[in-house]
Amino acid sequence: MADKLASTAVQKDDLVIPLIDFGPFLSGTPADKHAVAVSITNAFKTSGFFYLKNHGIPPSVVSEVFASSARFFARLQAQKDSLGWTTPQSNRGYVARGREKLSQSDDIAGISAMRAAIPDLKETMEIGREGVEGLPNRWPDHFDDEGKHFKKVMQDFFATCRDLHMQIMHAMALGLGLPDEHFFDEFTDGGDNNLRLLHYPPIPKAVFRDNPGQVRAGEHSDYGSLTLLFQDSRGGLQVRSPRDTFVDATPIPDTIVVNAGDLLARWSNDTIKSTRHRVVEPPSAPEEDDGSDMYPARYSVAYFCNPNMDKLIEALPGTYGEEVGVAKKYPGINSGEYLVQRLTATF
Repeated sequence: MADKLASTAVQKDDLVIPLIDFGPFLSGTPADKHAVAVSITNAFKTSGFFYLKNHGIPPSVVSEVFASSARFFARLQAQKDSLGWTTPQSNRGYVARGREKLSQSDDIAGISAMRAAIPDLKETMEIGREGVEGLPNRWPDHFDDEGKHFKKVMQDFFATCRDLHMQIMHAMALGLGLPDEHFFDEFTDGGDNNLRLLHYPPIPKAVFRDNPGQVRAGEHSDYGSLTLLFQDSRGGLQVRSPRDTFVDATPIPDTIVVNAGDLLARWSNDTIKSTRHRVVEPPSAPEEDDGSDMYPARYSVAYFCNPNMDKLIEALPGTYGEEVGVAKKYPGINSGEYLVQRLTATF
């Protein structure tokens, strides 16, 4: 049954990323739900990535989010800067091009040097859960009516993605054989997640040609439990394969790319993989071979899912002990403290 609900989206250099139909989980029989759950869990255990279709978020909603994001990034730089990101504890607000350097290193001085030499070529807007005392979102609603519309669109989308996150965690619970489908609810019901709007501005092709190692977003793994990534049609996302090559995760219309993060890998005692990935210069489409010396803009939207910030994360039942012959690899850690530690290194 699981094979009927999943096909192969990417297969190269021993990396296999499936395309999973989530519709039967949302509205199918118990057997359908279990089959989807197994497909999702298997994908997380092998590649750490999968594409999700029939996920319940209408294409029109995603299109409006992208359009509203593009209008935000087209604002005057001074307006965007006035909404600037402040601290890792908040993780809310506008991040100008070159401020963040994604990296696997925990050497803050080394990351600063890389940021100066080969900065990530993107700007972002970070949106967190509303209503957290002392940590307000940085909305543009005081500028104009478009700013008010932006706020409404993103608040609604944040809630929509939060619901999908919980459904995927229900599938995870079934696939991992945990005691109850709702096992993770107490860890996810707070919605301590992060909605990141990304804009990779147009850039001369010579920037990549003349600067070895230049990327739009550096090689990294995500920090939290899982990420929902909405891509435009440009492409550029690459995933590291078991052969240590990078493989294109080509956009597929109306799908979400879902990947596991470091905290979920730790939570699963490393039975789940948090796979490194990056964003590079986009593949050139045949119709673009017109002699242009510029790459066009790229937009994406990432919804980073995290356990509630006050939760202690310890190895899940069934991932360690005599029955499975594996020791517990990590001590318990507070979710919020872990995420702040990781953010501090990259900004």
